[in-house]
Amino acid sequence: MKVDLFDFVLPPERIALRPAVPRDSARLLVLDGAATRDLTVGDLPGQLRAGDCLVFNDTRVIPAQLEGRRGDATIGATLHKREGPRRWRAFIRNAKRLRDGDLVDFGAGVTARASDRAEDGSFALDFAGDEPVELLLERAGRMPLPPYIAAKRPTDAQDADDYQTMFAAEPGAVAAPTAALHFTPDLVAALAAAGIGHETLTLHVGAGTFLPVKAEDTADHRMHAEWGRIDAATADRLNAVRARGGRVIAVGTTSLRLIESAARPDGTIAPFEGDTAIFITPGYAFRGIDGLLTNFHLPKSTLFMLVSALMGRERMQAAYAHAIENGYRFYSYGDASLLLP
Repeated sequence: MKVDLFDFVLPPERIALRPAVPRDSARLLVLDGAATRDLTVGDLPGQLRAGDCLVFNDTRVIPAQLEGRRGDATIGATLHKREGPRRWRAFIRNAKRLRDGDLVDFGAGVTARASDRAEDGSFALDFAGDEPVELLLERAGRMPLPPYIAAKRPTDAQDADDYQTMFAAEPGAVAAPTAALHFTPDLVAALAAAGIGHETLTLHVGAGTFLPVKAEDTADHRMHAEWGRIDAATADRLNAVRARGGRVIAVGTTSLRLIESAARPDGTIAPFEGDTAIFITPGYAFRGIDGLLTNFHLPKSTLFMLVSALMGRERMQAAYAHAIENGYRFYSYGDASLLLP
């Protein structure tokens, strides 16, 4: 399909620079079949059924942005995928000043050697020393806010809390699974009281999620791979939800993509551990999920293509026009939508 089919005009003032306070006070646009409702995230228990199950991503964002020096050159690095115990693949700013074998000093006693430059301009960075890389990043790194926020304001201490979900447990993401940012312990308790369960899986979100689609046709776009895991016990419980007549509702496109990567042709979910580069566009037959709670996505992005695959492109174009007209806040710190086909 032509990528231009997924374009729309978003006024810059609709981009949220901070999350709603409290988190579950964010607005919620519900698309339930043909119905459209304007609510808040706190209303979610009344929009689902007893027996449904929400599936969260428990990845934890690491301070994956680094600023360093290679000689007299300033080098910026955004880690996006672990390739080994001390090796990370990184997108590089000022990459023309970096060569294979160069040593980059990121300060605070953190150095890494660059190698294996890829076609997309990324490098592998091998971190020196014996300390876990996570400790090095705590010293020298900063929270990797999305570029559409970072271009408008600097990262600060508040983002260290704002850009983590209440489920964050497994370090390794360089972008938050932002749909889950709306959840609070009180909201989860209210959902449980309404008979709505939840499960967690792990998908370490990579910086490739922010890369623009440069191809003119979706068939020519190549997704970056991300590592994920669904253990056997979790897969069994999710299968039991549907066997009992409940619905599996993914919270965030990251959870959805991992579930769909693990789904068998009959719709049951298998255990999964490894990389996925699944790219979902209209025409895709969903197997493992029955709905999605997600934020509002960028024009011509793979994620807007995904929600268009779930609900229909014309339906989503109309829904986004409604959201823009009615003042919804977009992107990572913005409002949410509940999509129930």
